[in-house]
Parts: sequence; structure tokens; C-alpha cells
Amino acid sequence: MIFRRSSAAILLSLFLSLCSGSASAQEAFKCPHDYGFYPHHVSCDKYWKCENNQAELKTCGNGLAFDASDSKFLTENCDYLHNVDCGERTQLEPAISTPHCARLYGIFADDKHCDTFWNCWNGEASRYQCSPGLAYDRDARVCMWADQVQECKIEEVANGFVCPAAGEVSGSAGSFSRHAHPDDCRKYYICLEGIAREYGCPIGTVFKIGDADGSGACSDPEDVPGW
Repeated sequence: MIFRRSSAAILLSLFLSLCSGSASAQEAFKCPHDYGFYPHHVSCDKYWKCENNQAELKTCGNGLAFDASDSKFLTENCDYLHNVDCGERTQLEPAISTPHCARLYGIFADDKHCDTFWNCWNGEASRYQCSPGLAYDRDARVCMWADQVQECKIEEVANGFVCPAAGEVSGSAGSFSRHAHPDDCRKYYICLEGIAREYGCPIGTVFKIGDADGSGACSDPEDVPGW
């Protein structure tokens, strides 16, 4: 019984100590000015709001970070994590995830298709797809040629189209050639140094296979035989 009481006393003491530490941290921040927004010293997604010289600790949405780039500290702005230079403010709130969203806010690559990414806002995911031939690069956070995105599988680069081997295309200029898409008349492939990239003709035009092997151009449908 004595042991149990001692353990309970230790736990209570530890709890009060933590609460006291939290309270002292809250009171430790002194507003430099009557009004402003100031970064937390260790947390990138927390900041201090000062109003009438009273400090209030605020937390950005899950997946956002406080942008402390305003040298006058008059801007209250939480932005995507990848847009904010956190510096030594390395701590973050634990991630809260929903389908397609690693955090409630952010831009995230699709798990299965390299040309697809999701824009998440408060846990609601909106699907986006890169233009034909492109894929979403997780580091650069932009759509790039699929052959330059390492997460893309071979069959996802140019939909699996394989360029002819060197010397197989008689009408190509050096290592450059054009090839019709097997299913879509507006699309075609360009092979450059053995790498296939998918392109699309402007709306209202289709790809016309040229007279020479490995050649062609976008043209009016009326000029394309069989259209």
C-alpha cells in the first residue's frame, strides 16, 4: 500500500511538473510589441499572436507551417510545409491523415499512378493529373517528363511505348523520330536518343503520319486519310 501511494505521488508530482513547465513556457514569451505574429522557437507549425501586449500560442493547420519571412512580424500566414523555411524550428504536430492525404493540408503524390497527385485542404483531397507524357515529381513538386521521375514504372513512361532500336527507322533524322499513338489520333510519341515522350496535337487537329518512316506532324483532320 505504501508503494502504491508513493508511485501515485511520483506520478502526480511529474504531472504537475509538466503542467508547470508548459505554463511557464506560455508565460516565458514576452511580446516585443503590442501587436504582431512571432515564430515559436522550436515548432514550425506554431506561432505567437500578440495583441495589446498579450501573447497567445496558435497552431497552424495539420500540414501547414508558420511563415516567418515578414521582418516586421505583421503577417499571420500559415503555408504548405514545403513552402516554408523552418530553419531550426524542427518540431511539428503529429500527422493527421485521410485518404490520399498524409496530412490534412498539403500536396501529395498518388501511391499507384505517377502522373497523379492530390491537393489536400482540411483533409479533403482533390485529384489532379499531369498532361500526357508528364508525371508528378515528389521533390520538385511539379509535373516533369515521366522518364525523369524515378517513381514511374517502365509501363507508365509513354504508356509503355518502346522506341525503335537505332537504325530501324529509315526516315528519322539521326536519333529523332515521331510515331502515331495506337489509340488516340491527337497523340503521338517523339523518340529522342531512345527515350519515348508522349505529346498531343492542339485541339481540332490530329497527328498525320508522314511519308517517310518515323515522321509526321499535326494536321487538319480533313488532310488525314481515313479520318
